[in-house]
Amino acid sequence: MTRDSAASLRTRDSINSGKYGSAPADVATAVLTEAEYELFAELGRPRRVEAGQLLFRRGELGTTMFVIARGVVDLDFGDDLVGKRLGPSEFFGELGLLIGDHVRSADAVAASDGLLIELRHEEFQRLVDRDPGLVSYFLRRAILRVVLNEQSLIRRLRRRNEELQSALDSLYAATHQLNQTEELVRTDELTRLYNRRGLTLHLQERREQGAQRSMGLLLVDCDRFKQVNDDHGHLIGDRVLQGVANILRSVAGPEDLACRIGGDEFCLLVVSDQREEVMRFGDFIVSTAQGLMQMSHGTPLMCPLSVGACLIDPARDWNDGYAHADAALYQAKRLGGNRVHWHDMELTSA
Repeated sequence: MTRDSAASLRTRDSINSGKYGSAPADVATAVLTEAEYELFAELGRPRRVEAGQLLFRRGELGTTMFVIARGVVDLDFGDDLVGKRLGPSEFFGELGLLIGDHVRSADAVAASDGLLIELRHEEFQRLVDRDPGLVSYFLRRAILRVVLNEQSLIRRLRRRNEELQSALDSLYAATHQLNQTEELVRTDELTRLYNRRGLTLHLQERREQGAQRSMGLLLVDCDRFKQVNDDHGHLIGDRVLQGVANILRSVAGPEDLACRIGGDEFCLLVVSDQREEVMRFGDFIVSTAQGLMQMSHGTPLMCPLSVGACLIDPARDWNDGYAHADAALYQAKRLGGNRVHWHDMELTSA
């Protein structure tokens, strides 16, 4: 019988008789059997460490493995992953020894004064020569530990991805709800046009964005609206207001803003610096209302509208432009309504 055959037979008998012991219930704890520890301690290099001493950093290339003889070592994997605290008879850094120039996956720091057994390639080769069966048994367990650690890491990463996705979903839902709430704050409930607050915020946003384009302002007021409510009830009155909103919505472009200021008063802001163009908007609003009134039989669909129009100078205060449009609206009303009036420095009739 050759020397290697005899060694193999002794190893097999030792394993069968329990000399090497069974693998720990939790292989990932990396606890050496008594026989493994004795052999590693015999052939490895002792290395004393002090509390707080850095053994290696995450990302460094490593070629050695360590066994803890005395003391405690902390492994920090970073990225919010759970660290590990190892004690006597546990090993770490084995991939650096087995693979060579392996990138360390954790920071290793001595948590207390202690004694380590350091194993480099030459010491590991002596282990193989001394007891190949025991080393083979150790390698199987070391590989199983790596597999279990990788599986655990995958589970943690999957769980973190699920938590991140859940957080993103919650953030999206909260943002969506916030946007809806903001839209409700800006929007008139009955007509779904912007309300006075929405108009104010729109003007504020334009100023913050440095918008310099001139705009036409049309103030729209329902003529004899109180009579509609008195004769036909508030439900019909609400439908009339919704009809006015539909007219403004139909004429407003993507950069324009239709708004219900309050009660039966509306406004339309249009991007334009031409009086003629702004007046065409006003004429369309009045004539469309007249057409809807002619279609009514008994229950009114619409009431006459008065419109006051002017140009808004972006360099001047909003209230100045509003006062001009309001003066034009007052003049339209004073002349009997159902018409458009324009206001520059002097009030002129359409």
